[in-house]
Amino acid sequence: MKSLLLALLFTLGTSQLFAHALWIETASSGKTGQAQEVKVYYGEYATNEREETAKWYSNVKDFTLWLTAPGKEKIKLTTTPGTNFYSASFAPEGNGQYVLTVSHEAAELGGTTKYEFIAAAIVTVGKPSAVDVATIPVSLKVHTVEAKTYKVNAPIQIKAIANGKPLAKTTVSVFSPEGWSKEVTTDENGVITFSPIWPGRYVLEVSAREKTEGTHNGKAYTAAWQGATSSFEVSK
Repeated sequence: MKSLLLALLFTLGTSQLFAHALWIETASSGKTGQAQEVKVYYGEYATNEREETAKWYSNVKDFTLWLTAPGKEKIKLTTTPGTNFYSASFAPEGNGQYVLTVSHEAAELGGTTKYEFIAAAIVTVGKPSAVDVATIPVSLKVHTVEAKTYKVNAPIQIKAIANGKPLAKTTVSVFSPEGWSKEVTTDENGVITFSPIWPGRYVLEVSAREKTEGTHNGKAYTAAWQGATSSFEVSK
C-alpha cells in the first residue's frame, strides 16, 4: 500500500510539472528608442496561475533571458524578480524583428526525466512581416507565421518546429486570455490554423519527449522532455 501511495504521489507531481510552463509576455510591437517591458512567468496561463517566484520548480528562476536584435548576436538581459514574475526591458535601436528567448534545463530530474523549459516572444518595430524562424535561437519552437498584432475572428497560422524541421502531426495547445484552451494537431508542414474570438494575449505551447539516457548533475535519466511556448496579442 505504501509503495502504491508513493507511486500515485509521484504521478500526480509529474503531471503537475508537465502542466506548468515558462512563458514571456511583452507587447507584440515596439518603437525605436522607447523602453520595451518584458515579463517572464511560470505556471498555467489557461487558469491564470502564475506561481510566486519563490515557488518556481527546481532552479527554473535561474533562467537567462536573451535578446536577439536585427543583424546582431544575442545578448543577455538583466532580470529583476517580482512577486510572481521576472521583469526586464530593452530599447529597440531600429526597425526589424527582436526576439526574446529562454532555454533552461531544470537542475532536478522529475523521476528519471530531464526537463527543459523554452519560451520565445517576438517584438516587431516598423512594418509587420513574416517571422524569421532562423533568428529564434532555440531547438523547439511554436510561433505565429507573421509577426504582428492579430484581430478577433481572423484566421491565424501557427507553425511548430524542432531542430529546424516542421513538427508534423503534433499537438499544439492554444490558451486564451478567457481561460479557454484547445489542442490542435499540426498538418504535415507543422502548421495549424485557428480564429481567436476574444481580444488579449494568447499563449501557445508544444512539447517533445524522447527516450534517451545520460547523466544530469550527477543523476541518471532515461528520458528528456522539452516544453516550448510563445505568446502574441489579439485586438478587437
